[in-house]
Amino acid sequence: MLNKIRKILKNNYKWIILLICVIIFYAILEDIFEYEKLKLDIIIYNIIVLRLRAEPLTKIMGILTNFGGAYMLIGLAIMITIFSKNKKTAFIIDLNLIIITIFNLILKNIIQRPRPEGYRLIAESGYSFPSGHSMISMAFYGLIIYMIWKTMKNKKLRNIVCVLITILVTLIGISRIYLGVHYASDVIGGFVVSIAYLIVYVSITKTILKIDREDNKKKEKELENENKSEKKERD
Repeated sequence: MLNKIRKILKNNYKWIILLICVIIFYAILEDIFEYEKLKLDIIIYNIIVLRLRAEPLTKIMGILTNFGGAYMLIGLAIMITIFSKNKKTAFIIDLNLIIITIFNLILKNIIQRPRPEGYRLIAESGYSFPSGHSMISMAFYGLIIYMIWKTMKNKKLRNIVCVLITILVTLIGISRIYLGVHYASDVIGGFVVSIAYLIVYVSITKTILKIDREDNKKKEKELENENKSEKKERD
């Protein structure tokens, strides 16, 4: 029974994560539409804005937030397009950036949450939820993490690179709260939307990238090992 549950979880973990992301997004959205001030926003505001703000850190946060900005992401996408040997990979990265940007604008204009007032360190226009920097950077860098994880043979280097990019994306989100242009719920909402979106996007595009062939080989080996172990137990 436990083995069956484990198999189900292994085979469907992506869709379970997607479901969790949808639930979190819905919970935040419900509070926003009810005009409630989220406790999470108040707690994180007290920690990040009231306690951590200092001139040296403000400069660092200003630099970090630019890694999730339009100029940086478009620039990186152009560099990947120019220097990538695999044009299919470059196309999928570029398409991902376009889709997630449009998706973010659609959500912002549907929800129309005003930005925080009174403690902004930089000027920003437009609506607040979900955070564009957080949502778009999660989708952009998240796809790159996925590709590195699936294709890089050096495991140690792969792990280091993926962890560093993950930290960067997290810091981009934190920078938006620190600079006073987003609530914490805007950032979390942006992250969970992009994670859910990436699961669907990767499921569709990995056939083009031929990454699914490697996944299938791994699954076949796992099934063979499981069958062998079952036979041994029976014997």
